[in-house]
Amino acid sequence: MNPITTVVFDMDGILIDSEVLWRQVREEFAADHGLVWSAEDQESTMGCNTRMWSRLMVERLQLQERLGMDDAAIAAEIKGRLLRKYEQHLPERPGAVAAVHRIAAKYKVALASGSPNELATFVMKATGLDRVFLAATYGDDVVHGKPAPDIYLDVLAKIGVAPQNAVGIEDSGNGIRSLKAAGMGIVAAPGPEFPLAPEVLALAGVCIGDMSELSIECIERAGAARR
Repeated sequence: MNPITTVVFDMDGILIDSEVLWRQVREEFAADHGLVWSAEDQESTMGCNTRMWSRLMVERLQLQERLGMDDAAIAAEIKGRLLRKYEQHLPERPGAVAAVHRIAAKYKVALASGSPNELATFVMKATGLDRVFLAATYGDDVVHGKPAPDIYLDVLAKIGVAPQNAVGIEDSGNGIRSLKAAGMGIVAAPGPEFPLAPEVLALAGVCIGDMSELSIECIERAGAARR
């Protein structure tokens, strides 16, 4: 029996409704240059760290050949556009901040976000969750982003917790695969804009449609399912 002591939250799509903004800034960048960023392109980047999504953008939009832009250049461009949107309005996912506080009353809580450090830090301070999470690992902190398990294993190591004693909250296919690879319990909480495929949902112990549904019972069920 491995008791659940810790819950690790993803950020984009879980704490804030930012996946739509990520898609929007990429679509706007592409349109500014007469290019097209598709829904399939966007899905391939969800949960990825900067190193991964910037490489995908360069390859899929042929940015080196067309605009002379490398991975670092497109990363800086997209991060800058997104930060400006955050500064204008931070789209918190309804019920998410309250859910973190509710779960933190019983479990240790931590953050594992594929977002760049500067964006994730901005969100944590703006929501006040930087004072709640015991540890955080961001996309730039690990070499291999989701769906590799590295980001979850890293943040758990910071607080001395084994994967079998932890549950993760994720909205994307890459994120759920990351939790599975890490050996953690899984709560899937997809947003309406990006529904999950049945084979991905099957990996989760619990699926919720709204962050207000996240409860102690959900966490315990997800932990039991991994066992």
